[in-house]
Amino acid sequence: MRKQAEHARQLGTDAADKNPETLSWRDLLLWCAVPVIIVLLLRWLLFGMYVIPSRSMENTIMPGDRVLTTKLSPRPIELKRGDIVVFKDPANWLADETGQRGDYLIKRLIGMPGDIVQCDGNGAPVTINGVAIDESSYLKPGVEPSNFAFKVEVTADHVFVMGDNRANSSDSRYHSNDGDGGLVPIGDVVGVAFMRYWPLNRIGWLSAHHEVFADVPDRVTSSGQ
Repeated sequence: MRKQAEHARQLGTDAADKNPETLSWRDLLLWCAVPVIIVLLLRWLLFGMYVIPSRSMENTIMPGDRVLTTKLSPRPIELKRGDIVVFKDPANWLADETGQRGDYLIKRLIGMPGDIVQCDGNGAPVTINGVAIDESSYLKPGVEPSNFAFKVEVTADHVFVMGDNRANSSDSRYHSNDGDGGLVPIGDVVGVAFMRYWPLNRIGWLSAHHEVFADVPDRVTSSGQ
């Protein structure tokens, strides 16, 4: 009987060892670590995550919103007018908007290399290469396309950017005296924002509104780019 009891206990132990519901601490650690590693790798290789500090992109993006961006290095052919781009702050633009200094800014791409971007101010529309664009789909309600006149020819390897809240956006229009004439070097663009993931009640995709620019003809710079 004793041998039978010991044999029964041994069988019970073996069964417990083979029970799939019984996980060792190593198994639990593995199950927890793998998803975290995958998320970190995706973020490191493919995506960027940014907190929005200013009101320059209202109402598309609000202060405190958090956005996801592509993290692949853009090239001129990959960027399009209307893209919401994150780029390195070229000349302390953020300080003009918030009084703070920051490493990155977020704006809407309006002009590509070679484009002539112009506005007569006082409620007049922005024109690109002579074609007026209707920006009502993304401009903050009640805000003019620009409250002052400007005309810029975008140089090679640069883009012209503006905020959706033109009344509170220190963008390309205001920095004609910096080293790049208010233009952003394409090499400083780190990604294109495509999703708002925080706060939860505002989670959703971010639209580039490429249709706004559908009738704009392309131009090339003198260097052929």
